[in-house]
Amino acid sequence: MPVHDWTRVDAGIFHAFHHDWVTEISRALNRGLLPPSYYALPEQIAGGLGPDVLGLRLSGPGAEPPTQGDAEGAPDGGVALAVEPPKTRFRIRSEANRYAAKAKAVVIRHVSGHQVVAMVEIVSPGNKNNQNGLNSFIRKAHETLAAGVHLLLLDLFPPGPRDPQGIHPLVWGDDGGFTFQEDKPLTFAAYMGGADAQAFVETFAVGNPLPKMPLILTPEVYVWVPLEPTYDLAWEGMPAYWRGVLSAFQ
Repeated sequence: MPVHDWTRVDAGIFHAFHHDWVTEISRALNRGLLPPSYYALPEQIAGGLGPDVLGLRLSGPGAEPPTQGDAEGAPDGGVALAVEPPKTRFRIRSEANRYAAKAKAVVIRHVSGHQVVAMVEIVSPGNKNNQNGLNSFIRKAHETLAAGVHLLLLDLFPPGPRDPQGIHPLVWGDDGGFTFQEDKPLTFAAYMGGADAQAFVETFAVGNPLPKMPLILTPEVYVWVPLEPTYDLAWEGMPAYWRGVLSAFQ
C-alpha cells in the first residue's frame, strides 16, 4: 500500500494509527521473525534511555518499591503536579505534544536479563512541531544509541523549519554522506548503537511503497521488519471516514 499523507489529519488521528502500527509490528516480530531469545513489546518510553533505566521493572513479590525521583512518586520537598497543579492564569498544553508523550515504541528485549537491545520508534507530529519537542526527541535518540541500544526510526512526516533535511542528520550529527532529496522527503533510518555506530537510511515520498528496513539486534545480527504488511493491517483498522479522507490525497 502506498504511504499516505499524514499531514492531512490532526495529531489524534495519527496517534490512533501509530498505536495500532506499533502493536502490529510487535506481533509480527513475535510470530517467528525474532530469534527465540528475543521478544518485542509495545512500551511507552518517557524521558531518556540512560543505562540505569533500561532494565525491565518486574512486579510481584520481591519487586523493589519506587525510589525518590521515580515517575511513580514525587521527590522529597516536591509537589506532585497531578495532585496540586500550580495556580496560574494560563496553563497551555499542545495537543500534538500530548499525543507524542503518550506514544509507544516497539521495544526488543533479550530473555537473559530482559534488557532492552533495540527499539522501533515512530516519529509523531509532536516530536517536530516545536523546538523543545524536537530537542527532546533527538536527545532521547542519542541517549538510546549511546547506551548501546539499536534504533529503527520511522518518520512519515516531511521536513519542516526545524529539520530541513529530515530527522536523520539531527540524529547522526552530520551528513555522513547523506544527501537529502526534495522529491523523497520522508525518512526511515536504522542505527547501530554503541561504539561501532552505523546508519542505514532510506528516503521515499507520499504515494511510494514503504521501503524495506532492518532492525539491528547485535553488531552482527539483524532481522527485516515487515513494515508494509503491518502498515496495511493498522490501516485496515482505521475508521472508514478517515481512510477516505487520507485516500482522497493519494
